[in-house]
Amino acid sequence: MTGSLDRCPWPGTDPIYVAYHDEEWGVPERGDQALYEKLVLDGFQAGLSWITILRKREAFRRAFDGFAPETIARYSKKKVDALMQDQGIVRNRMKIEGAIASARAWLQIMETGAGFSSFLWDFVDGKPIVNRYKKMTEIPAETERSRILSKELKAHGFKFCGPTIIYAFMQATGMVNDHLTACPRHAACAKLGRTPSNP
Repeated sequence: MTGSLDRCPWPGTDPIYVAYHDEEWGVPERGDQALYEKLVLDGFQAGLSWITILRKREAFRRAFDGFAPETIARYSKKKVDALMQDQGIVRNRMKIEGAIASARAWLQIMETGAGFSSFLWDFVDGKPIVNRYKKMTEIPAETERSRILSKELKAHGFKFCGPTIIYAFMQATGMVNDHLTACPRHAACAKLGRTPSNP
């Protein structure tokens, strides 16, 4: 567990947020479906706080069939209407329909290329970008790379993937290591990033 005095300050003291920081945020994610789930959840976060989404994550997983894109891509209007009645999730029709559109885009990439993970990680040459920020104020909201990736995702049909959302997604999935240098997770995630992953 990360030392609380050195940990990045953004999780505060909320145990859910602290666990997310200490165990997930910045860990390189290479799973095609897991990356789809995180991208969709980041899209649902738009206009809200990430802790709101984290608290609802299990309800989202139940509502969206475990974030199986093959299933979500076939959702009907009736299913969308049912999701709009689900109090456990963020009930926003545009975001729900965006998740469906993104599932279809995901399927297309899986069928025509090397996979969603390879598609994304190619934008960082297959390995995490390790930044060395000392203060939160140094961390950007978006970068040139997140703008390029955002544009490419939109071109493929993904929704709710603006450059700020995409930079948050890149941080969360370890494509970018933005833990502050004093945080023990900075070194831990950097080490994970150097470990070859199974294809």
